[in-house]
Amino acid sequence: MRAARWAATVLAVVLLTACGGGAAGPSAERSLILATTTSTQDSGLLDDLLPAFTADTGWQVKTVAVGSGQAIELGRRGEADVLLVHSPDAEKKFVAEGTAGRRLLVMHNDFVLVGPDADPAGIRGVGVADAMKRIADSGSVFVARGDDSGTAAREKALWQQAGVTPAGDWYQETGQGMGATLRVAAEKSGYTLSDRATYLSQPDGLTLLNEGDPGLLNVYHVIEMTTKAGDRVQPEAGAAFADWITGPAAQQRIGEFGRAQFGQPLFVPDAGKPEPVP
Repeated sequence: MRAARWAATVLAVVLLTACGGGAAGPSAERSLILATTTSTQDSGLLDDLLPAFTADTGWQVKTVAVGSGQAIELGRRGEADVLLVHSPDAEKKFVAEGTAGRRLLVMHNDFVLVGPDADPAGIRGVGVADAMKRIADSGSVFVARGDDSGTAAREKALWQQAGVTPAGDWYQETGQGMGATLRVAAEKSGYTLSDRATYLSQPDGLTLLNEGDPGLLNVYHVIEMTTKAGDRVQPEAGAAFADWITGPAAQQRIGEFGRAQFGQPLFVPDAGKPEPVP
């Protein structure tokens, strides 16, 4: 009798496993959509963070890396579960619309002006507004992203502060992400505005010429989406990602990312701290 019961138990376990009832570990169907900026992808940060997130939570991640404005639009249309973006003014306006959940501080780094080592516009060691004006006055090539990204928004603000309306053959837009724009700037021996992380991960052909101005602060937030944006949104997925990336394990990873390769971290973890102010 005991042998018969043992055989029946084994058969039941086999059947449950075949049907998926006893499966362990993350399910292929347990996935979320993260809309984020090209800088988090081009810098390699996501390659470091996302496998750890999946291992810790069981959530697989499908990433859409675009400009912050496009990422916010995906959230607005209910086509993403969570956003990781760096365009604070646009973020605040979006959250005020009422379809998003929590907006939490994650990290910061800064923007830098990079260009040819010869520096024909003479922007080394001057204020960022003066640097932008010198580029325009000299007619030196400036390669802009020209997309709806946080970097493009900051660039426009810097031109405005400099009293310049950029136009003409010297001002060229790629309509692409940060990595691609850096490559074009290098090919054309031009200047561009980049987040520090992406520049450091792809520095060939360009020199860091201008940094440290308060106007170059670059702050990232995570924004949860809710079903108010659309029925496809998975609020529990967005909350899981937001909780994880602002938690101690992820914040430690962020603080260490880039240190071994570049001698400095590419991002500064900020969860739980006051908002950085330029």
